[in-house]
Amino acid sequence: QPALGRSGGIWETKKIAALAEAHNAQIAPHLYAGPVEWAANVHLAVSIPNILMAETIETPFHRALIKNGITVDGGHINAPQAPGLGIEVDEDLARAHPWTGDGLHLQMQEDPIDHTGPNLFEGGAPVGKSD
Repeated sequence: QPALGRSGGIWETKKIAALAEAHNAQIAPHLYAGPVEWAANVHLAVSIPNILMAETIETPFHRALIKNGITVDGGHINAPQAPGLGIEVDEDLARAHPWTGDGLHLQMQEDPIDHTGPNLFEGGAPVGKSD
């Protein structure tokens, strides 16, 4: 379950997928970095024969951030057809919601994560703000 943001991007992850395919293994790209990485995962998914599934994090904030550039219909992702990753990032929306915390999602740290605490950062958007 390689994550494009940590496995070297689309090209390197395609190499990982090829190695997996040679051993009859499937790939399910992990998604931890939001809708831009999701777009990259979608393009990876449609370019390899051994895709198992593509994760998604769909929130109103994420959809707005990429201007609804990726759609899901009946559980199937419709790959964007525009150039590049096929999405347009709403930069004004991104600037309006800067991350102000002291850590990043999945940042390496000494202390274990408190999974019993409140969800302070839902799906990349500040809780209660989905515009």
